[in-house]
Parts: sequence; structure tokens; C-alpha cells
Amino acid sequence: MSEILLFNKPFNVLCQFTDEPQYQSQRQTLADFIDQPGFYAAGRLDRDSEGLLLLTNDGKLQHQIASPQNKWPKTYYVQVEGAIDQPALQALQKGVPLKDGITRPAKARKINEPNWLWPRNPPIRERKNIPTSWVEITLTEGKNRQIRRMTAAVGFPTLRLIRIRIGDYQLGRLAPGESLLTTKA
Repeated sequence: MSEILLFNKPFNVLCQFTDEPQYQSQRQTLADFIDQPGFYAAGRLDRDSEGLLLLTNDGKLQHQIASPQNKWPKTYYVQVEGAIDQPALQALQKGVPLKDGITRPAKARKINEPNWLWPRNPPIRERKNIPTSWVEITLTEGKNRQIRRMTAAVGFPTLRLIRIRIGDYQLGRLAPGESLLTTKA
């Protein structure tokens, strides 16, 4: 039976179990949080992103989750710099031209800051005269640093990025660094 580990990846943690030799003991990796032999990440989250990461002990399932061909929807809460407006949201929904092509249409809507959200350590930079907004974005593709590039392209740079869902799997109330083991028949 396949097992899936839901992990809330903290900010500044590499999405791998080992680091390059010149950085060892300087940067945290998955090995600092997960002691489950035979589990591997199904997909990635950038070091400066937080939230749900799925790991599994089943190579076939790992490929199914991570493969862009399967188009598993991934949902993120994104804090952006500025008061996001309807034209920017519509551009995100339609697809944004990036250097490596136009993104697939995404679901994007403005939300209130989640009241359950943990403080980020270190905190995001704040500017007194520039407000921030929160957006929920759901993608079915995963280009490198895609959400950060999309929000910047529509004029609202990403300050904080938290993945809350992959397919049917949700972050729930897992605290940063916590994990939950589930089975998949």
C-alpha cells in the first residue's frame, strides 16, 4: 500500500534531503524534519516558499503527482505588494506572458489574510506607504517560480507564497515543520 506524507515545509528549507557539500550544515533540508526512510518529494517548493509538500514511498505515485501531464491542481495563498485590482486578477485568470511562454489560465481571486496563518520567520519586508493584498491562485502547471513571475508580470510582486492544496490533499492546520502520514490504496 502506498503511503503519502503531508508536510508543511517551512520558509527557508530546501525541498531535498541533502544539500550541496559547500552548504552542508548551513541550510535546512527535508532531513531536518522527516525521518521516514524510502520517502521522496513528489514535486518541489522553492526554498523561499512555504506550505504543503507531498512525499511518498511509491515511485509510480510520486511521478503521477509531480508530472505536469497529469495537471494536478495546486492552490496557493499569495501575499503581494500593492492593492491588487480586477485587471491584474483577470490577467492571472486568462494566462500571463512570461519569457518561457504564456501560462495556462489560472483561478485567481482576492481573499482576506487567513486568520489561522502562522507568522513567517523572518517576517516579510513591509513598507509603510505600500499596502499588501492576498490572492488565492490555483494552477495546473508548474513552471519554475511561476507564481512569483506571474504576479510580478501583472505589477504585484509576491512577498509570501504558501501552498495549501495539491489535488485532494490539503495542508489543513499542520504547523510549519509538521507532517501527517496517510495511506493511498
